[in-house]
This record gives sequence, C-alpha cells and structure tokens, in this order.
Amino acid sequence: MVQRHHQDRNTGRHRPLVRQGRQVDGVGLSACAPGGFAEYVVVQESLTIPVPNGLPADLAALTEPVAVAWHAVNRAEVTRKDVAIVLGCGPVGLAVISVLKARGVGTVIASDYSAGRRAPAARCGADTVVDPSVESPWEIAGSRHGFMTTMPDEYNAGIDAIEGLARLSLPWWTAWRALETIGLTRPRRPAVFECAGVPGMLDGILAAAPLHSRVVVVGVCMGPDTIRPSLAANKELDLRFAVGYTPLEFRNTLHALADGTLNAAPLVTGRVGLAGVANAFTALADPEVHAKILIDPSLASEGVMVR
Repeated sequence: MVQRHHQDRNTGRHRPLVRQGRQVDGVGLSACAPGGFAEYVVVQESLTIPVPNGLPADLAALTEPVAVAWHAVNRAEVTRKDVAIVLGCGPVGLAVISVLKARGVGTVIASDYSAGRRAPAARCGADTVVDPSVESPWEIAGSRHGFMTTMPDEYNAGIDAIEGLARLSLPWWTAWRALETIGLTRPRRPAVFECAGVPGMLDGILAAAPLHSRVVVVGVCMGPDTIRPSLAANKELDLRFAVGYTPLEFRNTLHALADGTLNAAPLVTGRVGLAGVANAFTALADPEVHAKILIDPSLASEGVMVR
C-alpha cells in the first residue's frame, strides 16, 4: 500500500473526504476530488485535525489506514482476555495487529504465506506468527486455548455440565441460571480478522473457525465469492463486516500514535519521492519486500528507499 506523506508548517491530518453540497467524494478516488499523490490537496476543513506536537509526519501519515484497523477491532468487541487470529499480514493485517496489541489483547496469532509479511507481523507485536503452509493457526489456537470445533463437542460439554450440577442440592437449571448470570457459561471463542480479501478466504474461515467465533471481514474481496451459510449456522458464527471509521475513531488513532500507545512504525517498509510513485507500485508487487511505502514530496528519489 502506498501512503502519502503530508508535512507543512501547519501540519494536520484529515479524513480523506470532500463534500460539495450533499455529494461526498473520497480524495484520490473521484474526479471530483483529485490529488491522492499531489503535493497540495483540497480537503474538507471541518474534517481536519491538528497533529499533536512531536508526532513525526511519517507516523501521522499512517493515521487513516490504521484508523480502519481501529474501527475493525471495535467491531470485534475484543477484550484483553480474548484470543485474536489475524489472517493476512499485508498493510491491513499489520495495522490490525498493532491496534490489538495497543488495546492490550494478550494473545494475537497472525498467519501469512509470505515470510516478508510475517516478519513485520512479529515486529507489530503478534505473539505467534504462522506460515499456514506449514502449520494451521486454527490448530494452534485450539490446542493452546481449548476452543470447541464441532457441535458434538458442545453437546458433550452441556451434558457433562448437567450431570455435574445434578450433584448439587438445588435443581441443575437453577445453578446453570446463576452461572449464566455471572458469565461462566459463555463459550470460549476467538475474534478472527479476515485481512486478505481474496476469493475463497471467507468460506475457508467458516469451515475452520471454532464454534461461536466472531469473524470480522476487513479485507475487501472485489470479485464474486461463494460461501456455505450452513457452515456458519452449524457453528453459530458471528460474521461482521467493517469499512472505514468514525470521526472519533480517526482522532483516537492519531492521538494513540502520538502518545506512543500504538506502534505502527513497522508498517512502513520504504519511502520514495513523487517522481517514484510508479516505481513504488511496481515494488509492492513483491510481498516479500514491502508492506507500505510512503510517498514523501520532499524526497527527490525515484527509486524506493528501503527503511
């Protein structure tokens, strides 16, 4: 992913939207709002936010993509005790890992076929980084955290619980209701982040994910895809989609980067000047080398400078 580096005397970040009347266009994504890689860009004044003093411009430039991850993590409703599984360690997956660790999530399992992407995943804080061609992230999560994977597992657990509670002096359903009230009957389940956006990925997750998993789709599959709903139904999977972020999530991301609680620096793997934008896209074709390249108008370089 290529990201524009913005820096001037009145440095600020903005949500990349411009409104004319009631029409809203994404900067660089519409003929009505050009300038994705320009030195100067027209922005919506009401959407600008001052960059906190001391935050380097190259980190401030990461606010927008990392805010997407911030929103996705919010959609998952994760807690510190949850296990998170991130599938795909491109720029989106790396940002999700960074936000999860910033939120204090204790266990993050990251998976990607590319060694060049697994390395920054570890630098972003992933506790376990997996090559899925060698080992399964699902098996690692299941063996270490005891997630149920089939309905018979849950049926057996329910029967075991009833037989155990039957030994008490009160009816088992009364005891079960009390345990349910304090959350002890809530099933253990991971939060799964689909960050690849390729056809077949989502159906594979439905087939392999443990029971009751929360699946947040962050990667955008641009073509037709097929899923088998029965897989999700039989496991009672919670399937959620995420796009963009709210204005408050954007501001929260910027300030988390500024105060150091969110480390997104490993996402940046190279820099290039405006003259080298085409070279940057060419370099990104090889996932073993780059994850995100910053376009810095102050640089004269045409070639990508590896960080």
